[in-house]
Amino acid sequence: MSAKALGLRLFGLSARRRVPSKRAKPIELSLQRNQGIWLLAAAALTLLPHLTKMPVWVIAYCAALLVWRGWLLWHGKAAPSRWVLVPLVLAVALGVRFDLGQFFGKTPGMVFLAALLCLKLLEIQSMRDIRVVAFLCFFLQFGLFFSDQSIPAAALAIVALTVTLGSQIALSDPASGTRERLRMGFALLTQGLPFMLALFVLFPRAVSPLWGVPGDTISRTGLSETMSPGAISELILSDNLAFTAEFNGEPPAPADRYWRGPVLNRFVGRIWYRVEFPPKETPPYAPSGRRFDYRLMLEPHQQKWIPALDYPAGPVGGVRFTRDSQAMSQRPVTSRVRFAFSSFPDTPVGLNEFPQALNQALQLPIRGNPRARALAMKLKAQTPQQTVERILVWLFEGRFVYTLQPPLMEQDGVDAFLFDTRMGFCEHFAEAFVFLARAAGVPARVVTGYQGGRVNPINGIISVRQSDAHAWAEVWYGGQGWVRVDPTALVAPTRIDHGLEGALTQGLPFMLRPEYLWLRQWRDRWEAVSTQWNQMVIAYDGRRQRDLLRTFGLEDFSSASAFGAASVAVALLMAAFYAWTQRRRKDVRLDALDLAWNQFSARLAPLGLARMPAEGPMDYSRRLATARPIDADTLITICTRYARLRYRLPPLRTDVDALAHAIDALNLKTDHPPPIPASRRRS
Repeated sequence: MSAKALGLRLFGLSARRRVPSKRAKPIELSLQRNQGIWLLAAAALTLLPHLTKMPVWVIAYCAALLVWRGWLLWHGKAAPSRWVLVPLVLAVALGVRFDLGQFFGKTPGMVFLAALLCLKLLEIQSMRDIRVVAFLCFFLQFGLFFSDQSIPAAALAIVALTVTLGSQIALSDPASGTRERLRMGFALLTQGLPFMLALFVLFPRAVSPLWGVPGDTISRTGLSETMSPGAISELILSDNLAFTAEFNGEPPAPADRYWRGPVLNRFVGRIWYRVEFPPKETPPYAPSGRRFDYRLMLEPHQQKWIPALDYPAGPVGGVRFTRDSQAMSQRPVTSRVRFAFSSFPDTPVGLNEFPQALNQALQLPIRGNPRARALAMKLKAQTPQQTVERILVWLFEGRFVYTLQPPLMEQDGVDAFLFDTRMGFCEHFAEAFVFLARAAGVPARVVTGYQGGRVNPINGIISVRQSDAHAWAEVWYGGQGWVRVDPTALVAPTRIDHGLEGALTQGLPFMLRPEYLWLRQWRDRWEAVSTQWNQMVIAYDGRRQRDLLRTFGLEDFSSASAFGAASVAVALLMAAFYAWTQRRRKDVRLDALDLAWNQFSARLAPLGLARMPAEGPMDYSRRLATARPIDADTLITICTRYARLRYRLPPLRTDVDALAHAIDALNLKTDHPPPIPASRRRS
């Protein structure tokens, strides 16, 4: 091995010259195994939290490329040619386009960048390629927060960022160990925390999506704005969190925790639909009676409706109210969002209901369910109240079974449920009751939402899950308005008071089974921490920013003033860091190190190899190794030792003295002629 190749290998790079040509070509570089492992680890940790958002074929594609890069690194093989890489790029581009339907958007963009990161790792031939890999890792770590802002996502991003910084330290200092690379990477990350906190607190909060990134086509989760038999019983098997509610004081009893969602007025065939009502800034009722103040942290469900406790009042920022007493957000809820509500469950609603709405609440399909229609005419009484009471008595005496697994009912579902199977879930009972009430001439509608919720014993916050999804009914009485009627409470009263686990013994979701009580206790602890994170970090919006800054006397704080304050804070932090570094430069140890480094440059100046003003030690060492390959070992060793001492805080005095002694004892070999000046070469 030549001295030049040996010298470059000390920097983790080996050189092999291409065939000379008239046009100068860069030296092709390859990674050492240890440094390549760090880059592979940085890429793998960066991609790890993105796996849940990526198609399976893209995961397999990226894994194959990483394994290929590792095999080449382990066996010391060269990177594949562009004739191999270009088809791979085109293949993944076409795959993303046809699988996800577009290139533009958060998900297609991040998926494509993930594939490009793995391809760039495979292509590494120069320091520029290495920097591109690092910047792709940084951007993907940042891009993770477009779709996931949880504590695990933040922790994984920090780990990946630390390892990525460590990979860059491994390139600049091949002799450093694993612990030192991680320590320095974490130190660099820590130095950025003051800037991050200043920008988080002061920078204007974005209302629209960041940079106007077009929204992806995201599947909706949770309750929908339609209902058919079996829809809620399928949803009930999910234990995912729907929202949390933190009350000021005692929360309402479980029997009063009806979280109102979509109100379904229109029945067509076997499906109930929501009728659109233009929302207004104030609710269509005058709040009265008991009052509950609470803060709702809503999980993203890609829809506008908000499951507020009956009956919410405003004004609440960004919330509107419809004629059927629904709380609506101004835009779909695509990320965790916080709302502050005051609810009045005893408020009479719909006292002056529109005739069109009442007429809608009486409509039924022209045909279908003849037995239920005949039963309704039998149960019809002189007043709507008496009719409803007779329907409820009939249901109570009918020996119906509350179950998550009712038999299939193809045609005339209401008839089959009432007279044949007599087995169903909450949507079956609500649908059948509303059908009977309408057939008997009583205006009625189906209300979907959530009922109940479990109090977390750690922080006292109520957690409402998809397994708490519920459907009930409302009937309209003259002089009283809309009145809630829950026919499920007749058949399974424990469902209302004790939740789903109190009403069922079989088919419960995993976390509701009694044998996993210990697991629920650990989940309570974790959710208490997550709730604190969501309230302090995720829900820090423009309104909370203004409230925080008002505590410091900044009453009128616009976006422009927020941007200015953030800029001033960053400038002050940069000035503080500069003052700190200048103070350290006054240290005798650093002065001695600089004197030794300047002496080294002065020793080489007569040979035309003085260090240029903006030239770093690594670039300087490469130039020296190229100019004097016979002295490459000695020169590179001195430059490497200086770089390690200069950028490792603080350097030891003994190490500085040893470097100064090595520079004093430098004895350049004379069997290599000095470089010919450019002027003489031209002559």
